Amino acid sequence: MRKQNRQVVTTMMAALVIMAATSCKKHYEVASVERSRIMVDSRYDKNPDAEAQAFLAPYKQVVDSIMEPVVGKTAKPMKSYRPESPLSNLLADILVDAGQDYGEQPVMGLYNMGGIRAQLPKGIITYGDVLEVAPFENKICFLTLTGEHLLELFDNIASVGGEGVSHGVELHIKNRKMVSVKLHGKEIDPKAEYRIATIDYLAQGNDRITAFKKKTNYNSPQATENDTRFIIRKYFEKMDKQGIVVDANIEGRIIREK
Repeated sequence: MRKQNRQVVTTMMAALVIMAATSCKKHYEVASVERSRIMVDSRYDKNPDAEAQAFLAPYKQVVDSIMEPVVGKTAKPMKSYRPESPLSNLLADILVDAGQDYGEQPVMGLYNMGGIRAQLPKGIITYGDVLEVAPFENKICFLTLTGEHLLELFDNIASVGGEGVSHGVELHIKNRKMVSVKLHGKEIDPKAEYRIATIDYLAQGNDRITAFKKKTNYNSPQATENDTRFIIRKYFEKMDKQGIVVDANIEGRIIREK
């Protein structure tokens, strides 16, 4: 679906929400439900409905004012896929980078593939692009695992075929099992403690990341500004102010052996 068509759908959804919120209070009952599939594609760009455009115009202005601001630039398109991808690497690195804003020094970041809902295009990145990538209310958080439990975490990651892990991870997996792992060039010390940046959804043990249930020293700020979409936007804005075009590559963070 082209970006213009996505904007139309987003505008229509926003309009329905606004209308529902401002409509008079009446009681209705659902008598029946029917559904059909409508393909929204470039055909609708050729002959736009003037009446519909006029109806949506005020709502579109509100939506565009939120979605269209530019936050930064990328060097190339970035997708997410297992076991390792440029976009999942970037998002995990962003979580680690954000640690400084919370007085944290995480040695590793983890972002789940399932939470990445779109790809980033090459070039200009808007807040709307960021929102498509991270549409959920997930918030950044920090926790501590012992080395023993960190090894369990890497087992969890191997069992799903890979997740977004930050720079410094060297995980080898085979048949969805961990073969070996190092963190910043060192073996994991089972008795040491490791600070990790992730999202609160994963920290609860969701998406088969059960090792996080053994976390300690949990720091999970719940204010809205801690949503991952705002963390990602802030990172892009910071890079843009420094004149840096955001880029990420596959580095061998997770290697699937045959």
